[in-house]
Amino acid sequence: MPTAYFVVRATVTDPAKRAAFDEWYQKEHLPDATKAFGITRARRFWSASDPSLHMATYEFPDLAALERGTGPDTMKPLVAEFDRCWPGVTRTREVLVLAEEFGA
Repeated sequence: MPTAYFVVRATVTDPAKRAAFDEWYQKEHLPDATKAFGITRARRFWSASDPSLHMATYEFPDLAALERGTGPDTMKPLVAEFDRCWPGVTRTREVLVLAEEFGA
């Protein structure tokens, strides 16, 4: 089964809040989410073309593992903590399934 990714895009519109958001995400949220999801790999990005856009990807072995790991019982406390710490930061979530991997 192909690898699946849970992708969360957050928009931090105030540039003055970016460093604090970065620190919180790195030290608190990313470790908490990774542990809650039961995964070993996650990545974070800031967009070079839109400095307000932050993206986190959580890698799962397959779609079934992603669905188990991101169920309502897992997501509810993570979303609540995010909303408590970062009110006004909008997010979107997406599920991606690896279609092809190419490389030398």
